[in-house]
Amino acid sequence: MRSRFEPDRQLTARMAVTMFLLGLVYVAFIAALIVLLKSVVLVVVIAAGLLLAQFWFSDRIALYAMHGRLVTAEEEPRLHGVIDRLCAAADMPKPQVAVSGMDMPNAFATGRNADHAVVCVTTGLQRRLTTEELEGVLAHELSHVAHRDVAVITIASFLGVLAGLIVRFAFYSQLFGGARRDQNTAALLALVMAVSALVYALSFLLIRALSRYRELAADRAAALLTAKPSALASALTKVSGDVARIPTQDLRTAQAFNAFFFTPALGPGTAVANLFSTHPSLERRIEALAEISAELGEPGSRTP
Repeated sequence: MRSRFEPDRQLTARMAVTMFLLGLVYVAFIAALIVLLKSVVLVVVIAAGLLLAQFWFSDRIALYAMHGRLVTAEEEPRLHGVIDRLCAAADMPKPQVAVSGMDMPNAFATGRNADHAVVCVTTGLQRRLTTEELEGVLAHELSHVAHRDVAVITIASFLGVLAGLIVRFAFYSQLFGGARRDQNTAALLALVMAVSALVYALSFLLIRALSRYRELAADRAAALLTAKPSALASALTKVSGDVARIPTQDLRTAQAFNAFFFTPALGPGTAVANLFSTHPSLERRIEALAEISAELGEPGSRTP
């Protein structure tokens, strides 16, 4: 059943193209590993096992990494109340609700579909935002679930994770076992590392291109559902300004999940990193929300 979140055909098309291209890369990657390692069963079993594990347990993996825990309505009445209202307005199933004790102001949605979704909010975000601003952020996260792009990003991220793991394995095998291996084995590991690094780079770029667009789509859907784009813009401004003051250790913990976050966990001095960011710039997002505000005739908005 469709939700009342504004559909986005461009997002759907981009997800389809991204998954198709990643599928081609994935098939080529598996074929290359089979040729190099000369073991069809080993490669297929490991690749299929990791894909299923990430798809089925992505919510638990993300919550564990971000120190999140599921909470009841009695524990977090404000959070549950906002999500209850938004789900009723959007006519969609209510996801599980979780809280992370991190001070970094952020939120993310994860899960393989709307019936198995989790929305997690950090205590740092709740402490900094008003109820209206929190509503805008949570509507943004729920729109990811409604648009099904959470599952797409989860599957798309798998290829990069697998390639990254193989690069590390091959590197450490060369580093710590090189003296005991013959030249053929060393050459094989070097080829595996090179192929894996290329696959990682391709998946990295494809995922980030999709992620930047899906954030704009989620902003628009959230703004139209709540009819308060200015509240979402206010939350974005607050969160983006506060991330720069978050301890480096918390940022490092979170950066692996940037594609899932409301705003990227990027610290100071990241001008170059922003070229490969999972999110559009703050200025681009605020500009888009200002246009929606003018469309809706929101009080205080200015017509371009």
